[in-house]
Amino acid sequence: MLRSLYSGISGLRSHQTMLDVTGNNIANVNTAGFKGSAVQFQDTLSQLTQGAGGPQAGLGGTNPAQVGLGVQVAGISTNFAQGSSQATGRATDMMISGDGFFVTRQGNETLYSRAGAFDVDAAGRLVTPDGSIVQGLPAVNGVVNEGGRIGDLTLPMNTVAGAIATSTATIGGNLPSDAAVGTQLVRDIEAFDAAGRSRTLTLTFTRSAAGWDVAGADGTGATGAGSLTFANGLQTGGGNVTVGGVTVQLDSITGYAKLSTLAVSGQDGRSAGTFAGFSVGKDGTVIGSFTNGASEAVGRLSLATFANSAGLEKAGGSTYRATFNSGAATIGAPGADGRGTVSSGTLEMSNVDLSQEFTNLIVAQRGFQANARIITTSDEVLQELTNLKR
Repeated sequence: MLRSLYSGISGLRSHQTMLDVTGNNIANVNTAGFKGSAVQFQDTLSQLTQGAGGPQAGLGGTNPAQVGLGVQVAGISTNFAQGSSQATGRATDMMISGDGFFVTRQGNETLYSRAGAFDVDAAGRLVTPDGSIVQGLPAVNGVVNEGGRIGDLTLPMNTVAGAIATSTATIGGNLPSDAAVGTQLVRDIEAFDAAGRSRTLTLTFTRSAAGWDVAGADGTGATGAGSLTFANGLQTGGGNVTVGGVTVQLDSITGYAKLSTLAVSGQDGRSAGTFAGFSVGKDGTVIGSFTNGASEAVGRLSLATFANSAGLEKAGGSTYRATFNSGAATIGAPGADGRGTVSSGTLEMSNVDLSQEFTNLIVAQRGFQANARIITTSDEVLQELTNLKR
């Protein structure tokens, strides 16, 4: 049979593979985190019809004569270029800007993904749409265990942030030096005990001939007193007042004329609170927010990098698994050791370029048609051969 017939068949098969890969790229044009693939062709073995001849004294050398036997698919490579970002506003949607993969666990298998469309399951764990559990480092008392082993990243949905007793409060601003003697300014501070019970600590500032007298009282009957003196608007005497175990810092108060801006700056106590939500920093740290205004780290996402990302094997569900040629995963914090950073509220879109894919579609179609023409032409030649004997 004619060699061209089988060359045409190999061309049909190879271009059919190109059509399959291109069709898959186009089908996943809106798949978050999808990375497009491309087909590389190479020729197959060639049949040697005449060997090379070396040059001689009276005769020049001759080149080998070879007839190719068709084409084959050399490989299908994955393009890991960064995809564009799409804002979603969901805290559980995350995008990697740069190199790296999210680490997920599916049963006993560890998989890797660029798709960050996560949700929270009933156990408070971050999961992918197909139920794989996102991996990371837990935090204990707001501190991430850097040397710990990664595990399921769980949000403290039923955790209570404990109450903290108020020990220090701060009042700042300005007391008017031109106020009449006997003028009073009253400021209330909400303070808490160790059980989270709230009480009001009242400070009364009374203008005196020498400056301002300060009297404090709270709902438990505790009292405290002090005085403030000023020179050219700056405090020269006074300082802190202690009422019921709470030290009220007054040293930042000034005493300029015609300006009354006395205000409570804050206090370090709080009541108990429940988990209200979370946010994710660029370093992958998950910050939990509580109803009492407290916030603390509850964990940190882990990212994996590979010596050869193109060697990863697609495992379905927008995930990859490590292979011998990808190398082992190097897992660490986002933003460290060349890993990308994490953005919350955005998703990485597919990096498929539709204009390129439609061009590839045309190329594959024309290549398929040309190879089909080789087969029909070879068939016509065979028909002529069979017609020689009539």
